[in-house]
Amino acid sequence: MTQEHPVTPPPELVQQWDREWREQQNAPVIGWSANLLAYITIRAAQWGADQELEACCEWLDREGWSGESRQLCAARRPKPSSLKEQALEAVKQIPVEPDGGPWRTAMETIIFALHQLPDND
Repeated sequence: MTQEHPVTPPPELVQQWDREWREQQNAPVIGWSANLLAYITIRAAQWGADQELEACCEWLDREGWSGESRQLCAARRPKPSSLKEQALEAVKQIPVEPDGGPWRTAMETIIFALHQLPDND
């Protein structure tokens, strides 16, 4: 999962865990870099959350709720918008005079062209 993960501990919590561990271990402040610590902490939290979601979805599937299982996965790990979807949304945000004007034709052409592009995930 390369996109923003919905389960990411805040940096303050990672720092708190680091401090707690160092106090418990009587460890010096030297050692792991803050970036490595944050990376491992975030990846561990994400891995745990993904494992839990997968277990919940498997349980729903076994209980005959496979449609709900797919909905749960889609809601908790939504796929990012494609570049095509982002472009279409951006074009729709540009104000165009309702009576036409030079921009209206240009915008319609751009929207038509974007719709012709393949939907790449």
